[in-house]
Amino acid sequence: MSKHKLTTKENLLPFILITALFFLWGMAHGMLDVLNKHFQTILDISKAKSGMIQFAMYIAYFLMALPAGYFMRRFGYKKGIILGLSLFAVGSLLIAATTGFESFWLFLIFLFVLGCGLATLETAANPYTTKLGPSESSERRINFSQSFNGLAWTVGPLIGLFIYGNSSDVAGQKLSSLTLPYMIIGFVVFAVAVVFMLSKVPEIQEDADDPISETVAQKPLIKDRHLVLGVIAQFAYCAAQTGVFSYLINYVTDESQPVHFDVANGPYFLSIGFALFMVGRMSGSFLMSYFKPARMLGLYALMCCLLLPVVTANLGWASIIALYGIFFFMSIMFPTIFALAIKDLGPKTKKASSFIIMSIVGGAVFPPLMGYIADVTHSISVGFLAPIPFFAYILYYAIEGHKVKTT
Repeated sequence: MSKHKLTTKENLLPFILITALFFLWGMAHGMLDVLNKHFQTILDISKAKSGMIQFAMYIAYFLMALPAGYFMRRFGYKKGIILGLSLFAVGSLLIAATTGFESFWLFLIFLFVLGCGLATLETAANPYTTKLGPSESSERRINFSQSFNGLAWTVGPLIGLFIYGNSSDVAGQKLSSLTLPYMIIGFVVFAVAVVFMLSKVPEIQEDADDPISETVAQKPLIKDRHLVLGVIAQFAYCAAQTGVFSYLINYVTDESQPVHFDVANGPYFLSIGFALFMVGRMSGSFLMSYFKPARMLGLYALMCCLLLPVVTANLGWASIIALYGIFFFMSIMFPTIFALAIKDLGPKTKKASSFIIMSIVGGAVFPPLMGYIADVTHSISVGFLAPIPFFAYILYYAIEGHKVKTT
């Protein structure tokens, strides 16, 4: 069992504040995945086109991660967090102000602005969390913080159900129903930004007390094999995760014969999945005191590979349980890959984090592709075979690719 503390006394308050950020952006993502099925209904769009919701959000990660990393290297973690919160708030308020135009494409543009804020927050908060305590417990620490991200993902669909589920008149449900929730989010996030402005959040110096930092800094990032392979692993994970999250409601309402559920209850089923996702992260953070994070990552990736064919087979309850099992086993992947990929990078951590956040663009690419497969085959079930190669690669990264070597 690891004897290293999760964090230190002097870092406790910053750790709590940073963990609160994980909840905030988890809420934004949790609300987002309810919109696919909702927009398919009220706007009469295809599954592939509804996947543009995730594209607009996650392409922001690809385009904003490097500028955010540069901003942090220039001004520090705290100002990077404030910038991210500001963009998050502005994007939310722009969505709230313009939903009355009933334009899907205008919604996507301002969702992109919101996504730029989330990309900046993740570029700052994920590596910052790993630094707020002993390096030996960095994987546990980021998994713990990400557990609150999972909690927010659970709450998000329930908010969506409250917004869309109270009316049986589908024709009366328009984009304008998004006004109030996004307005509230915008003002709350703005208030959190003010809190961070007034708080004493310490700036972490990665090269402090590190005798090899100068040698590490002189090596180009491309030479850090575990980082390069980690960026690919994070792309694979985000692609697979976003595809599974985005089409669960379609699966349980359209495909899971002989079991079939009312579409109005879809957000409930998504929340169940996210609850298991949260439990997986919390239990994973605890289990990492006993087992090596890389071994757990490999086992969980293997389980996802085994469960996806069961989902595709449409075996009723067995397939639904398998799908929920995938939510559980995906839980530790993002934070664990992140922590393994930036291991021992010293002063290059901020720049490396930018590249890992860029890889979240996998979430932009895969949902439209998975939706296209569903449209062509008239079955979302077939699309659930597509993530298998991604989880297989994560299995490789857990076994071999994460090892710190230089090329």
